[in-house]
Amino acid sequence: MIHDKKTEKLEAVYDLLYDIYGECECPLVHKNHFELLVAVILSAQCTDKRVNIITPELFRVFGTPEKMASAAEEEVIELIKTAGLAKSKAKNIIAASQMLVNEFASQVPDNMEDLLKLPGVGRKTANVMLSNAFKKPGFPVDTHVRRLLVKLGLSRSDDPEKLEFMVNCRMDGVKLGNFSHLLIFHGRAVCKAVNPKCAECVLKNICKTGKNK
Repeated sequence: MIHDKKTEKLEAVYDLLYDIYGECECPLVHKNHFELLVAVILSAQCTDKRVNIITPELFRVFGTPEKMASAAEEEVIELIKTAGLAKSKAKNIIAASQMLVNEFASQVPDNMEDLLKLPGVGRKTANVMLSNAFKKPGFPVDTHVRRLLVKLGLSRSDDPEKLEFMVNCRMDGVKLGNFSHLLIFHGRAVCKAVNPKCAECVLKNICKTGKNK
């Protein structure tokens, strides 16, 4: 691990946010690894609240990799249409389910290399699965995470892979998943993209762009 001023700032941000939000639970409602995988794919450009409205009926009808793998695309589209990008999401979910059945004995893989083979799964989704489903090191980088890390002056680049690497090599692996949640929760509640609540932000004294507001 790298130990520098950036490491110290990351740890300070983590501790301050942890005091507010603590150990965070994944907001996507799921009963098993397969359901979480599908929910995360659905969450792209869609709110967690909307996904949680959609998934109960989706999982009632197609709740296993085998059932989803044999589903008609039109049926899945109808069930997920309010999530946006329904056609591409349905195609990916069905194809990923088919790969799970045919190549992974219907089990969601627990490593980055195999997760990235699944249609519709990028590094963000793979990291969500690693950290939430398997309790392994994984730092999901979504829009809130990108925005906050740049605003805090921890990176000049908002490239997700660069941010992931920057944090991974400076923070204890057991904290990574929760750190992502902490940044997301804080981004939604306080450090909003529009009209951030800088005056009441616990990070205002170490934030590069908000401390003088």
